Amino acid sequence: MKRELLKVAIRQNAIYIPSEWVVKSESISINETSSVLLVNSAKLGYTFSEELYKSINGINPKHKLEVLEVLKEITGVNKNWTPLVKQWDIPTGETVLDHVVTFFSNVFKSNRGTKLPCGHLIPFNTFPLERYNGCPFCGTPFEFEELEFKEGKNKLKTLALWTEDDMKGFLETLLKSPVALDATQIDSLKVLLKAFGLPEGVEVGMKETLMVVIDALVENEQASEASVLFKNANDILRYLWYKHTGFLQMVEPKIIAKRLAKNSVNIQLGMDNRGSAKIKALTDLKLKFTRTECRQYAMWLNSLTMDAEKQCEIMHPKRGIWVRVIRALRLAEYSKRKGFENLSTLLDVFYNELYEVWQGQVNYYKLKYDEERTFKLLKERPGLFARSLFSAMLWFGKDVTLTHFKEVMYQVPPRLIFTLNMYTEIYFEKNSSRTVKPLGGTNKRIPVNKLLQLYTDDQLKEMVMGVQDLTLDLIKRKFENEINSNSTIFIDEGLFKIPIAIGDRSETVQDLPSALMGTRFPVEGSKVRLFLQWGEGLPAQHLDMDLSCRVAYENKTEFCSYSQLNIRGCKHSGDIQRIPNKVGTAEYIDVDVDELSYLGARYVSFTCNAYTNGSLSPNLVVGWMNSKYPMKITSKGVAYNPAEVQHQVRIQQTLVKGMVFGLLDVEAREVIWLELSYGGQVVQNLDTKAVESLLYKLDAKLKIGDLLKLKAEVQGLKVTEDAENADEVYDLNWVTNSAAVSEVFLS
Repeated sequence: MKRELLKVAIRQNAIYIPSEWVVKSESISINETSSVLLVNSAKLGYTFSEELYKSINGINPKHKLEVLEVLKEITGVNKNWTPLVKQWDIPTGETVLDHVVTFFSNVFKSNRGTKLPCGHLIPFNTFPLERYNGCPFCGTPFEFEELEFKEGKNKLKTLALWTEDDMKGFLETLLKSPVALDATQIDSLKVLLKAFGLPEGVEVGMKETLMVVIDALVENEQASEASVLFKNANDILRYLWYKHTGFLQMVEPKIIAKRLAKNSVNIQLGMDNRGSAKIKALTDLKLKFTRTECRQYAMWLNSLTMDAEKQCEIMHPKRGIWVRVIRALRLAEYSKRKGFENLSTLLDVFYNELYEVWQGQVNYYKLKYDEERTFKLLKERPGLFARSLFSAMLWFGKDVTLTHFKEVMYQVPPRLIFTLNMYTEIYFEKNSSRTVKPLGGTNKRIPVNKLLQLYTDDQLKEMVMGVQDLTLDLIKRKFENEINSNSTIFIDEGLFKIPIAIGDRSETVQDLPSALMGTRFPVEGSKVRLFLQWGEGLPAQHLDMDLSCRVAYENKTEFCSYSQLNIRGCKHSGDIQRIPNKVGTAEYIDVDVDELSYLGARYVSFTCNAYTNGSLSPNLVVGWMNSKYPMKITSKGVAYNPAEVQHQVRIQQTLVKGMVFGLLDVEAREVIWLELSYGGQVVQNLDTKAVESLLYKLDAKLKIGDLLKLKAEVQGLKVTEDAENADEVYDLNWVTNSAAVSEVFLS
């Protein structure tokens, strides 16, 4: 458990030192083991704050070794980083003809060539075998090199000291977060709940977070305590679905089956198994429960205090799933037992449809163009009114809609107010498209609302100004209502480039110090090196993951991938199709920023795909390195250096086939971290317009630095450059905890 807590702290740029580890709290002299740990950590790209170093100096060597082992595990230095091609920065000269000749030589069992351990014969005068660590035809690696990492000249990441109080404070921050947690935060939350339990008196901010809390209570045999956390039947359904599928959101079974089937579509028709994949997915999704589980869910439903008609209305959007769940849990049987009267009433109202659906009434009166009744219903639910504000403005007009919205706007959650402000310009733009991501789906571009054509450009600008003025007034009022006795504030310049995280449910885990989606990383040197590592812990098998990039120019695009190893400005390390036993394998791409800038490239999309049938391999790690000093490549082709890693993520979600994990802005010399999933085996399936649309969406978001500046103006705080003496300090370390950021603006 201590190792897992160390990982959680490192994600927040810290090292957790439990009080029981400290044996010498007042040690003055620095002992040798502390110095050795500091040196080895520097080779991994880390250094310690003075406070942390003093604390580490007081713990025994066993725990120091544990800290080092966790840092090594996170940076992946124990994995295999050997690519297919030796010294891959120099082209091998292989051609399509080499593959064709090799194919026919193996089909007709020629003996003129070199026989490799994989069984393939490589004909003479084709591939230069001395340049490969494996088979150039089937991508099976044979030769490996141990990673040698040395302390470099790059700036090190400074780790601070975290105590038990810091860990508990972080736990409370995650629980109270007013926005949905991303995959990294969910993973951290699970570890912290297991270690420290649920703090008393903390109100959980989001439904997704609540499911993780309930799961922790159930695992600790506290199901009765969990029952009070359920507010309605859909909360219970959400938890059931989370346990059954692993998704915190209610992803429909047909969507999951469809995605898994699509992921098994193959370019080679003989390898296409979408039919069997769909059948397997539907079989796995069948609901099966033990008697104990049935009784537990029946008791939870029976203990709900909400009115049955109200509950059934909430259940209605998921009616199809509910019908199956009711059968699988044998709820009809339990409803006939003594003590389950509430459950009996709920099922009776649900099956006989003795309830009205609020959304149905809204749609009915809206189609009748009945302003009075439509807005009367919308004002009953301010949050849903906010979500449909833009479409209502186009349907009924700006003035009447905003007049009614003003009556309830103070009851709208702050995160929705921020969202309205950020996306107003995008929504009311006639000639653009929007990027959306349906539950369980990939990012898609959708056309604008057709009603926009009814309005002139000036009228649409008035709508944008009306919403922005209204929301900005609400944001200012929020800051005005806060009691703040401080007088000075420090705002890091980097925060003016980082958008506030609302609606960005990142599905990858960041084991290195985490960053918000849309964060811009400066490119210090002339090259950016992409890396992909997968297959660790798995037996040797065909598991083909591909690292690629797509270069966008003004009027054309080019791609660098397994099928095109070298293009202008990009070099690939070769296509590995089969993983070795347990140690995993790696691919690289070097992106020459100077050359691409000279050629007039606009941006480069960093992508990874699962060429093998199925989704991206779990625990696949992908990211990029950057250094203002030349990055080295060994004679065997190993090009990984943990001290040069700028950002990396680990795949955890099981439905992703292809993913964009970064975007290089060539002119600005910045890499933007973003996450955009798409379907297809190869980089050519990527819709570049979708990437541009997502980038536009991120740019439209309110920046954290601008919001802090507004807070300073409203609260009369003086902005200072002196971080040490400022009353409020907002730096790049603070922003790594997106839950803490949300607490400042959205609580």
